[in-house]
Order: sequence, then C-alpha cells, then structure tokens
Amino acid sequence: MIAHLDTDGVPTLLAPTGGPMRAGLTFRVGTADETLARHGITHLLEHLALAPLGSADHHFNGATGPVFTTFHMQGSEQDVATFLTAVCAHLADLPTGRLEVEKDILRTEWSSRGSAAIDDIPLWRHGARDFGLGSYPEWGLAALTADDLRQWAARWFTRENAVLWIAGDRVPDGLTLKLPGGTRQPVPAASSALPATPAYFVRGNQAVVLDAVVRRGHAAGLFADVLERELFRALRQDAGLSYTIAGGYEPRGDGHAVLRALADALAEKQDAVLGGFVDVLATLRVGRIDQADLDAAVAKRIEMLATAEADAARLTGYAFNLLTGEPNLSLDEHRAALRAVTVADLHEVAHEVHASALLMVPEGTRADWAGFVAAPTISEAIPAGTAHRSRDDDGQLRVGPDGISYLGDGGPLTVRYADCAAMLAWPDGARQLIGHDAIVLHVEPTLYDLRPPGLGVLDAAVPADRQVAMPPRDPEQIPQPGGVRDDRDHVPRSRRARRETLLLLLGGLVVLGLGGRALLLTIDVVLEPPTGDVGGRWGAAVRGWLLTVILALPIVLLARGRRR
Repeated sequence: MIAHLDTDGVPTLLAPTGGPMRAGLTFRVGTADETLARHGITHLLEHLALAPLGSADHHFNGATGPVFTTFHMQGSEQDVATFLTAVCAHLADLPTGRLEVEKDILRTEWSSRGSAAIDDIPLWRHGARDFGLGSYPEWGLAALTADDLRQWAARWFTRENAVLWIAGDRVPDGLTLKLPGGTRQPVPAASSALPATPAYFVRGNQAVVLDAVVRRGHAAGLFADVLERELFRALRQDAGLSYTIAGGYEPRGDGHAVLRALADALAEKQDAVLGGFVDVLATLRVGRIDQADLDAAVAKRIEMLATAEADAARLTGYAFNLLTGEPNLSLDEHRAALRAVTVADLHEVAHEVHASALLMVPEGTRADWAGFVAAPTISEAIPAGTAHRSRDDDGQLRVGPDGISYLGDGGPLTVRYADCAAMLAWPDGARQLIGHDAIVLHVEPTLYDLRPPGLGVLDAAVPADRQVAMPPRDPEQIPQPGGVRDDRDHVPRSRRARRETLLLLLGGLVVLGLGGRALLLTIDVVLEPPTGDVGGRWGAAVRGWLLTVILALPIVLLARGRRR
C-alpha cells in the first residue's frame, strides 16, 4: 500500500520494498513547457542542480521529459537524505559557476546521441512547440543566463509543483526539502501540425511506426499489448518479415496517452511490412479481436500487480498522477478495472487509434492507398512581398511585412513572423526560420539577390525572444552558387545544366557512332585478305580513330567539370 505523507510542504509517497531504498523528487515541468528559442533550459537546470554532487558510491541521476523532471537515487537512507537535500539547496541557489561547462556537456550529449526511428514523430505531429520540441536540438542553451535559470527555477521548482516518492520503510532522517513556495502548474495543451488524420510521412529508417493519441484508460493500455501481439504474430511468426516488433503506451498527463507500435524491415521487404502492418490495424478496427489475446494481456498485467514490489514499482506513475490531477487507484481497483475491459472496449480504442493515427513509412513507400493522407511538407499561403531571385536555380524568396516565402523546387514554403517558433541567425547573414507548423525556411545571402534591407526586415519582424544567435561558420560551410547568372544570355544555372546534359547526350551518341565505324574499319583491315587498296583502308581507320578522340575530349572535360 502507498502511504501519503508530507515533507517540508512537499507531498510524499511511501511504499515498502525488499531491496535498497530508492527515492525521487519529481517536478511538473519539462520540455513541453519551453519555447523553441529557449529549448534546453529545463535540462540545463537539471544538470546544474546535480553538478556539485560529483561521483557517489550509489546510483543517482536526473531526467527531463516532456512534462516531468525527476531527480532520483538508490542507496542508503543517509545517502538518499544527503542527495535530495543537496538537490533542493542547489535549486534554491544555483551553482552558476559551472554554467558554460554544463552547456558544453549538453551540446556534446546531443551530438553523440544516436538517431532513433521515433525521434521525428513529435515534430510531425505537434510542430515546433510544446510536445514537438523533443525532436529539436537545444538551441536555447547559448543565450541562457544565470538570471534566466533562476527565474525558471522560481516558477517551476517549488513545493507545490513537486512530489517526493520513496521506496523504503520511512522518510530518511535528516532529509530537508528547502524549496520556495509556488503553484501547481497544469500540463500544457498539445498543439497539432496535422490538418487531417490518419496521416503519414516518409523517413529513411527501415521501419514502420504508428503514433496515435487516445483517451487514457485501462482499455487503451491493453489495446497496445494486443496490437503488439498481433503484429508479432503476423509479421514475424507467420510471414517472417520483421525481427523487431515493439509497442508502447505512455500517459501524457492531460487525460490522453500516446500509443505507439513499430516493426522493422529489410529494404526489399518494406512494402510487404507496411502492407502487413496496415492489415493488422484494419483487422482490429473492424472488430476482429480475439478474446484469448485480451485475456493474455489482462493476465500479464495482473501478474505484475501481484508481486511484492508492485506498489514500489508504480511510485513514479503514482507521483505523475498526483501532479497532473489524474486519479490514483489501489491495486485491487487496478485489477478490477483490468478484468472489466471487454473486446468491445478494445474495438472502440481501435477506432480512436485510426482517427488520430500518424504513420511513419520507409523511403520509397507511401500509405495513401490505405486511406492515410500525406502530412504537409509545403505551405498553402504565400504572403505578399518583394521577390529576390536565386543565384543558383529558378527559385526565389518573397520577403514581405507579414512573412517570408520560398517559391521553387520543394516549395512553396512560408513562415509567418507571428507563427515563427525560432529564427537562427549566423554572423555571416544566414537566417533559418522555423514555423510553429515545423516548416523550415533557409535564407543564405550568398545564394539570393538579398540586399541588406531584406535581412533587416527579418530581424525587425521576428520578436527578439525568438531569435537565436548561432556561432560563426567555417567559410567552407557557407554555400556558394554552383553557377551565377550569365549576363550574356541570362540563363540560370539550372537551365544551363539541362542544356549541358543534352549536349553530353548528343555528343556521346556522335562519338559512339564514329568510334563504332572506326572499329569496323580496323577489323575489316585486320581480318580480310590483303586485296585491294589496303593502305587506303588503314588510312580511313586511323582518321576515324583520330576524329573520335578529338570529339570525345571536350565531352570528357565537360563531364569532369560537372562532377567537380
């Protein structure tokens, strides 16, 4: 049983354990509470609070998620008391002397982390704000000051916005949580960058991934288990198409939960895996759900609730519910709720999954044939503005008082200043604007006829708190036009490239014809009996080869130049 206590004004949860004491201090704040221009502030504050603790004989760490930040430790009662007391002291008086060091550590952490199949999904569903920020680098780190962090700590890291949880016999002696007063903070509303669902987008990973938002409840959790079971049976056991099948269900804190499923695929099997994946979803949606699968999922969860460590294991989830106002059930209530779920309940969840589905499909495949609409990659609106032609292709930038647009290959792309989540600014004049809908627009002064007034419009129109100063770039990283406009004939590079390709093709055919004729003449001289004008035939063959080489030389030089 989980006991409810109070420690220095912080709600405290206590559950028995047969192992060493485990404890954590969880705050209702995470990356979803940030903006893109200040993304990283919560993670940086977490690192600063832990930095002075150095190394320890027992495990301790911190974790920053979308809506929660937790400091946790496993060890003796004295170790736990010392750790949590020190964390609270550091939150109240941040060790800002390590500010720049911890920024560098976080940049290194980001650069060294691997790319997972699901990393881009938050961005595609939510855009460049709230729950979508986890897909982006922590661009806000560079500009953050000690005062910024103190203000963030004073707002979010307070007694009323925290829960202490302990797996152990009692609250350790000497534990002091000196946190400032404040208010409990609500979970931010989730935005959407998808005009319609079910939707899909294409990514290079060799996997099919489903992401759906459903109402939180026991039925949704069990549906995730049944879906994983069905995918494993269909794609691995029966068809032998996938090796890794995974499913997940994670409450979001706002009455909804994120439900995900993944199936990997070899390059030559991607179409088959996608088809099989969609077939499983369709089968569940029409209500073909086996009672035995539901019974197995219920039995597995009830078995987990029967262990001696059941209450200790659910302390973190219990704390999350307390912070977000979600109901907490006893173990008996959990068991009863699980047993009450029916196949009809799962059928209803299947419809919720389909209605909100976002499918990630491998490169070279699509899912419109299954009723999924392509997630938008271009903009519909193009605000009025002054056109600036590209020096590299047929595209143009249109800079106006309300926003900026790119018109050309891959476009149109538009970012309105009012909807700009962040603008990255480099000293050489380059700008990158990211809209709330995750549309990205690059502005490179070297590639556009963009005089200083154009950049001035951007800098003045985007609010200062959304501008992110970037470090200087290596000159070799600054793109240069592949070919500037030719003032003689005003032919852009892309059009000239097409002409060059045509010349290469025609020239190659001529050279091939001459070379073939010269080869036939040579064979004729060598193999035929020495009758007639042999010298004349040899001369014709030699002249043919010389003409072939002369015509081939400029074609070879042009081809090599294009490769460079």
